[in-house]
Amino acid sequence: MPSFPPSHSDPADARPTTADVTGPQPADAGRRRTLGRLAAGGLAIAGAPVFAQSSGRIVLGQSAAFTGPAAQLGIQMNQGARLAFDAFNAEGGLGGQRIELRTLDDGYDPARCKTNTEKFLEQDVFALFGYVGTPTSLAALTLVKDGRTPFFAPFTGAMALREPVLRSVFHVRASYEDETALIVKQLTSLGLNRVAVFRQNDSYGQAGLDGVTKALKAKGLEPAAVGTVERNSVDVAGAVKALVAAKPDAIVQISAYKSCAAFIRAARQAGYGGTFYNVSFVGTQALADELGAEANGVVVSQVMPYPYTNSVGIVRDYLGAIQAARDPKIQPNYSSMEGYVAARVFIEGLKQARSASYDAFVNGLESLSKLNLGGFTVAFGARQHVASRFVELSMLTKDGGVRR
Repeated sequence: MPSFPPSHSDPADARPTTADVTGPQPADAGRRRTLGRLAAGGLAIAGAPVFAQSSGRIVLGQSAAFTGPAAQLGIQMNQGARLAFDAFNAEGGLGGQRIELRTLDDGYDPARCKTNTEKFLEQDVFALFGYVGTPTSLAALTLVKDGRTPFFAPFTGAMALREPVLRSVFHVRASYEDETALIVKQLTSLGLNRVAVFRQNDSYGQAGLDGVTKALKAKGLEPAAVGTVERNSVDVAGAVKALVAAKPDAIVQISAYKSCAAFIRAARQAGYGGTFYNVSFVGTQALADELGAEANGVVVSQVMPYPYTNSVGIVRDYLGAIQAARDPKIQPNYSSMEGYVAARVFIEGLKQARSASYDAFVNGLESLSKLNLGGFTVAFGARQHVASRFVELSMLTKDGGVRR
């Protein structure tokens, strides 16, 4: 595995840690924390949990879709994270402690995600990492928002997870408000003012619609029409009928790749000739793969560096890690890039903490007031738990590629 180059951080915002324990904590202390957290959430506990931090490991829990219509989002996010964690472990980890990333499949279903989170808390994982989706992350948030288990880098840009700022919750990516603001800015600069929204009928879709509505309102506009699709469904007939009839100049899509692909195909078959825009959560490569040649001209906003060329240091590291992995199933894409960046930031927080304890880790992250990972800069602080607001636009091509 390649070695990580030194990253650069400005410790001006650093605070001394309150940790007084280095390395794994005794199981009975972990048990008390776990029982307290679960009891506070009204959970019955059958039998003793299997404690995560008892054998020289720093155990993280990730609930995501690994099966079903959104599976590629979880698979790719996880693959990218493992590239970074494997390299860190190969170099000795944190004073000999290796990171173990445990996964549970939630199928992009909030109820399953909540159950998975309860299991992770019962196991006393050190942190929850890389959850995928707004409704699923919100389900988990109800269990951790008042506790002492970090909830790090969920794959979502919803403001409901960002406001108010919670001590345990850290975001690496920009928000859907940031993404939709850039989308609306480009559309209106081109004179495309009739903007419709195709959205998932849940908290994710609502978050995206809120962002589009806010950006349009600032320009004296409002959505021309709104159509919905249920989560994990490709039944888009009603939405196609409603939105094509409104004759918008462009349609902003707030859903996952399978439903967005189904909508694009059906809308074009119904005679729609306008432009389709998507936010990053759609799963850029998965959308391109679903559409094939029909992907040509579809626009996707991005919150991570372009992952296909050695343009900046962090991407060179990422592509080098993929090459070293020698796994044909791991290919460059934006979702995997996000997992890799999130893991790299997590590792830097551990390095600043110098011990695997809650307070030390949170303080370590908050000390990263200006961290340059190699062409991609992130910044946390005591009241700043969103590390980046970077957004740019990309376009899909007919040969399955992505260009900026």
